[in-house]
Amino acid sequence: MSFLPEGMTRRHFMSHLAGASAMVAPSLMMGNAIQANAQELKKQGKSCIMLWMGGGPSTMDLWDLKPGMNTGGPFRPISTKGDMQISEHLPKVAQVMDELSIVRSMSTREADHGRGRYYMHTGYVPNPNIEHPSYGSVIAHEMATERSDLEIPPFVSVGGGSVGPGFLGMSWAPFTVSSNGQVRNLGGLKNWGNDTLTSRLGMLQMIESGFVSQNRGPAAVDHAKILDKTVKLMKSEQMKAFRVNEEPEQMKELYGNDSFGRGCLLARRLVEAGVPFVEVDLGGWDNHQNIFTTLSDNKLPVLDRAMSALVTDLKQRGLLESTTIVWMGEFSRTPRINGNTGRDHWARSWSTVVGGGGIKGGLAIGETSSDGTAVETEPYSSEDLMATVIRAMGISLDTTFTSKSGRPMKIANGGKLIKDLIA
Repeated sequence: MSFLPEGMTRRHFMSHLAGASAMVAPSLMMGNAIQANAQELKKQGKSCIMLWMGGGPSTMDLWDLKPGMNTGGPFRPISTKGDMQISEHLPKVAQVMDELSIVRSMSTREADHGRGRYYMHTGYVPNPNIEHPSYGSVIAHEMATERSDLEIPPFVSVGGGSVGPGFLGMSWAPFTVSSNGQVRNLGGLKNWGNDTLTSRLGMLQMIESGFVSQNRGPAAVDHAKILDKTVKLMKSEQMKAFRVNEEPEQMKELYGNDSFGRGCLLARRLVEAGVPFVEVDLGGWDNHQNIFTTLSDNKLPVLDRAMSALVTDLKQRGLLESTTIVWMGEFSRTPRINGNTGRDHWARSWSTVVGGGGIKGGLAIGETSSDGTAVETEPYSSEDLMATVIRAMGISLDTTFTSKSGRPMKIANGGKLIKDLIA
């Protein structure tokens, strides 16, 4: 009998839940400077929602158009409520751009999907000797210990696996669910009667107690804790946050009747419940061919509806001021249009979008050349963007971690702030 979410071992799940209740942090060999403002973080109750565009979206067709240029493609720019223009195929997002800002001068080094995904999630290039923690793990670690009443894991990944906790340890790994909020191994238990469940839990506890009494080491103790924490999660009222299908039909229509729309709606519910970091995955941007038809008929309508709904919904509920939104992929696509009417991989000059809590909206930061092939203002990196988001959430950039090898490592790889974005 398994109570574990798919993809997590019993040890991982126990550690993850223990992280939510601040039980394991002292054992992680970390030194950090966050304690001084811990109470302030708790009071602020900030969260972050990352919209991850797997595959590398062509940002010059979304956020930094080049009309009339050979590299520009067929899309026209439209005005927004912010001080910038964006693609005509994002009309709903255009109406909320006073809450969001575009960083048009991203210039990074990784144009490979795997390496770029790792770099944009962690602020570090891949290194075979060390695994670095992702946004979600870092933020969960820094925020969750001050939310002792949170029974849901502090890092939830919706519709994708995200990037893991690296040297921070599995306590801070992503808790992966479907866009419908299904936690498969927990959901199946609803079909059991109380007598059956009580009987089987009793049997499990007897087995676990037996192992613990035989002094079989920490693994046996961990297993017993898994059982205790999992049962508490099963009975928690906070599990209602995952029931996205109980939202009114009007709300579901606002976000869109598709996986990404449902995932964004779930993200809002989780933030309301106090989860500090939620990542929502929208893949399918690796458009080496037929890119313009794919974008206009498929990807952009889905993104337009869900992203605009998320911003609007958070604002109406008074959550936007405390919720930082990050939109990005691993890189962009070539300004040159290839023979298959597609664009290939490009990391030299591209855009990300941020907004919400702690971030100024309505701005376009940085510029690219007229054909989009180069950044002409101060370039920004993954670590700069991460540092800016971390700071916007009230986390000190003086925070350092100690890796398992004893090496001190600065949060966000010591990236510099994109100062124009800090509210």
